[in-house]
Amino acid sequence: MPHYQPFVLFGRSHQIVLLLAVLVPVALAILVRWSKSATLARSIRWIFAVALIADWLYWYWLFGQRGWLNAGNELPVDLCSWAAIATIVALLWAGQKSYELAYFWALAGTLQGLLRPGLDYDFPDPLFIEFCVFHAGIIAAVLFLTLGLKMRPTLASFSRVIAWSFVYMGVAGAVDWALGVDYGFLRAKPIYPSLFDLMPAWPWYLPVLVVLGLLSMVIYYLPFAVIDLFKRRK
Repeated sequence: MPHYQPFVLFGRSHQIVLLLAVLVPVALAILVRWSKSATLARSIRWIFAVALIADWLYWYWLFGQRGWLNAGNELPVDLCSWAAIATIVALLWAGQKSYELAYFWALAGTLQGLLRPGLDYDFPDPLFIEFCVFHAGIIAAVLFLTLGLKMRPTLASFSRVIAWSFVYMGVAGAVDWALGVDYGFLRAKPIYPSLFDLMPAWPWYLPVLVVLGLLSMVIYYLPFAVIDLFKRRK
């Protein structure tokens, strides 16, 4: 394998990825809203969906080629995989329920992975490229749906997202117990630096995760609550 430079947290490559995850969907949203073209909006949605699916398949190929596939990573039971599935469904069909799952899971979970990626090597390592395309792609797609298609969560979203989040924890917990793995970090903290380092030891960080998840939902809904309040007063 070629020699690559070690990954630098918030280094130049990381900063570029973070900027593109925001600037690309904002630019596309402006273009769609300016053109008012439903065809253009649909084409962009499908391009995002195809890119995420292709990148996901590339991940399987890459890990298979390097002999890294195992019971602890080959199943789509991590939260980012569920966020990706919800995002792809929302992109293909522009459905409200899949969108709200994608919105909250992407911002509460996938964003954390993008900010603190567990990577060993920097660009142009194929794993760096795959990881960033996948995680930044989810974030960018959700932002495009929100800004370009004017989709948004509602108060009714809370009960549905909370219910599905507990479904996810139940599925991940069952798989972890059956296979002795650690999907969702329900059995152990990540080995790489993350917000988990600030939490108490297992199992006490599990209720902390639930509280932080609920708090993040409130935070990410707050802009829409402020907009609604402003409209009512106006």
